[in-house]
Amino acid sequence: MAIRVAATLRIADHIAAGRRTVPELARAAGADADALERLLRFLVAKGVFGRDDSGRHHLTDLGEPLLDDHPAHLREMLDIEGAVGRAELSFVELLHSVRTGEAAYPAHFGRPFWEDMAAEPGRAASFDARMAADLARRAPGIVAGYDWGSLGHVVDVGGGDGSLLIALLTAHPSLRGSVVDLPDTAEAARKALAAAGLADRADAVPGSFFDPLPPGAGGYLLSSILHNWGDEAARAILRRCAEAAGPHGAVLVVEALGADGESPPPTLDLRMLAYYGGRERGLSELGALAADAGLVVAGTHPAGESSIVELRIPARP
Repeated sequence: MAIRVAATLRIADHIAAGRRTVPELARAAGADADALERLLRFLVAKGVFGRDDSGRHHLTDLGEPLLDDHPAHLREMLDIEGAVGRAELSFVELLHSVRTGEAAYPAHFGRPFWEDMAAEPGRAASFDARMAADLARRAPGIVAGYDWGSLGHVVDVGGGDGSLLIALLTAHPSLRGSVVDLPDTAEAARKALAAAGLADRADAVPGSFFDPLPPGAGGYLLSSILHNWGDEAARAILRRCAEAAGPHGAVLVVEALGADGESPPPTLDLRMLAYYGGRERGLSELGALAADAGLVVAGTHPAGESSIVELRIPARP
């Protein structure tokens, strides 16, 4: 928690900017000087920061990843006032999740993750920024992992600010696309698509993936969506996609299945349980959910650290 507080107060960045004494750091961070002195004394003892005989602090190799621009993005992950750092605090209720199978987040904060994000614009912006950074890392593999151009029109269901759709449309000039997401997010996607010069080939539709989706597209993309939800909700999302895709469309699920297709990341799985009551799934589990929604696995496609699972309504004999 001491490191999380230092990350939240951006102590490493203040030190890098030349604020080295406790009074300087306290003013910059909006902190009580005495309490900050005690926090820094502890972190110096642990080697996170260094301090010379004059009381001036410096970064150590251990503390450098707390810089905001460090490629590990550790500060953002630990920031208690940001989406991910706040969510990690819900792990104190992990016992509740293990006993009940329910999310720990509402047990700790009094409301589900998504409601909590919606209640605080700054927190929601932090979550969106984190997801955008994650997508930037994964997008090249997703774009290269499937013949998206063959779909004619792809609907990115729960597609956020449109970043992935922009990458797909940029790589496939003949492809058309739509983002479906909640109204505020859909509006952000519309603006992003327009700014990318894609307004003539793409639109953004306000809506929920629990409601009917725009029908008739060649593909319905669910990128890192199903793992946020328990089985009942995941089935409902797949049913809506199947309804919209019909017998000629595909439902394309992008998830981390693990190297063997059946061993998704255990750390991420525990996060999904604690945050949302969701779960990471292997191919056999996704196949079972798909079957309940009237779909079958038509193929799997490597996509970098993720996989693209292609689902279709089986042809009638």
